[in-house]
Amino acid sequence: MDSVEEFLAHAIQIEQEAVLRFGQLADAMFAQGNKEVGRLFRQLAHYSQLHLADARERSGYRQLSTLASDEFRWPDIESPEAAAIWAADPMLGREQALEIALAAEQAGLSYYSDIMRSTADPEIRAFAKEFSEEEAQHVAELQRWIALHRAGKPLPTDA
Repeated sequence: MDSVEEFLAHAIQIEQEAVLRFGQLADAMFAQGNKEVGRLFRQLAHYSQLHLADARERSGYRQLSTLASDEFRWPDIESPEAAAIWAADPMLGREQALEIALAAEQAGLSYYSDIMRSTADPEIRAFAKEFSEEEAQHVAELQRWIALHRAGKPLPTDA
């Protein structure tokens, strides 16, 4: 990352794509009658929406970089938190959905942690640290949900 503005542009794109993907997956699950997994993906889209609002707020007065889709630097072909598209499979179970969501959040954590370790810019490092800590909370929450599911207990999305 060459600037805080570039970092924030990437962070916003990550969350926009997470909102979009989790929303698409929720829509697919509801359309196929898999309401349990649909509710889970809808909740994850909502959480990503909150994180997106936070990233936008942090950009504040800054003029963010306008990047074309091929200018984003991702470790893979898609942004780190874009959940696997194959999760639209109508036979997807709740545990598989949780594991897909966990993998997306872990990829986001890894992305921000890598930036935090590799940048020489102290301001980018501070932002990357904050975003890493938030992603670590998301990972821990999904791990908690997986443990609840495996113990046969209701998830927060079951309410």
